[in-house]
Amino acid sequence: MGRGRAKAKQTKVARQLKYTDHNIDYDRLRKELGADSPHDEMHPPTASEQESEHAR
Repeated sequence: MGRGRAKAKQTKVARQLKYTDHNIDYDRLRKELGADSPHDEMHPPTASEQESEHAR
């Protein structure tokens, strides 16, 4: 007994997370996490670039 209130709260929180609009500033997040450059993340190295790195 007593689980009804806790379950109702979990359901409420889950519903808020699912349906709330999450405005995430990815540029600010990238700066906070210390990512070097957004270009590297958006464009992975091609096969020829990877081969040249392995040759070094």
